[in-house]
Amino acid sequence: MTYQIKECNTPPRFQLITDDQALFDVCEQARTQSAVALDTEFVRVRTLHPKLGLIQLYAGDEVALIDPTMIQDFSPFIALLADESVLKVLHACGEDLEVFQHYFQQLPQPMCDTQVMANFLGFAGSAGFATLVQHYFHIEIDKGASRTDWLARPLSEIQLRYAAADVWYLLPLYVQMQTQLAQTEWQSAVKNECEFLLHKRAHAVKNPDTAYFAIPNAWKLNRLELMRLKLLAKWRMEEAMKRDLALNFVVRAENLWQVAKYNPKNTSTLLELGLSTAEVRIHGKKLLQIIDQVKRISEEDYPPPIQRLADDSRYKAALKALQQQLIQIAPANLPKEVIASKRHLESLMKWHWRKETEDEPPELLSGWRKPFGERLLESLKAFDA
Repeated sequence: MTYQIKECNTPPRFQLITDDQALFDVCEQARTQSAVALDTEFVRVRTLHPKLGLIQLYAGDEVALIDPTMIQDFSPFIALLADESVLKVLHACGEDLEVFQHYFQQLPQPMCDTQVMANFLGFAGSAGFATLVQHYFHIEIDKGASRTDWLARPLSEIQLRYAAADVWYLLPLYVQMQTQLAQTEWQSAVKNECEFLLHKRAHAVKNPDTAYFAIPNAWKLNRLELMRLKLLAKWRMEEAMKRDLALNFVVRAENLWQVAKYNPKNTSTLLELGLSTAEVRIHGKKLLQIIDQVKRISEEDYPPPIQRLADDSRYKAALKALQQQLIQIAPANLPKEVIASKRHLESLMKWHWRKETEDEPPELLSGWRKPFGERLLESLKAFDA
């Protein structure tokens, strides 16, 4: 409990890391520890990928605030991320994992997410870091700098103190929660869930050929219109990846749908469909060229219609039955939402009703959820056609 005593009685101590030697030194020291705390600050407004502004690393002495705009050689930090002997502790790690993967092609392994731990300790919803610190330590974290430009330089003292606090309390928080978790049967489930988050991020591939599935209301289109949408969405994603531009800053999704649906013949019609002047000026001719390509594609190669799960006549009754079964099988000390969300249940239904042809079983039939998922699957079989 030495973490708790020290951090809860002193304000965060930190140093700004702005050169390669300093980064090497703090990473080497961190690799002598059994666990370190990590966080990132980034900006994401118009870009496809987050723009990294700061990395926070705490190994039990003082917080290292690593300025990525000044560092040339990140190999010591990458080695720390990959060091299997050092547990990396994060909170609500989803976007941080994306940052590490994009900038360093290395995820933090092994990793434990305190938000995942909180889920198994009975905290409602996705418990925020400040909420957990308040609960365990009765310390209120000032979140005034949470919405800030982390790419601006120099960073203010307020920004630096805010960033340091995000990892200063994270190690003692982990120690407290781990002690509590050890009194439950969910330790291995937390480990499994964190490993799954890493697996999911490692295999998160942006596939331009399937980008059209993410366009709202794509299911309303017929096969010809879907063919247009597939080509349009593929072009948009490739353009976004090439220019590191958020998808809707290339062309808005609803406007792609309009183009696919109504097959405009000229730029004037694009404007009539609701595309912005900028979209038409920059991409109008390209959009028209893309949908014209469909004339040279055989109808046999058009995508099949998108079948929505909700349109299956069994859907409502089956979902209700699964939700009722979930209430019955959920242990008293684990919220049923942790076992399965509506999305989990729908994935199970889709996988089973499509004759279990997907490459991987759904989340409910893997890892710690598998015993619960198997019981839910038995209930689902009552609705087999």
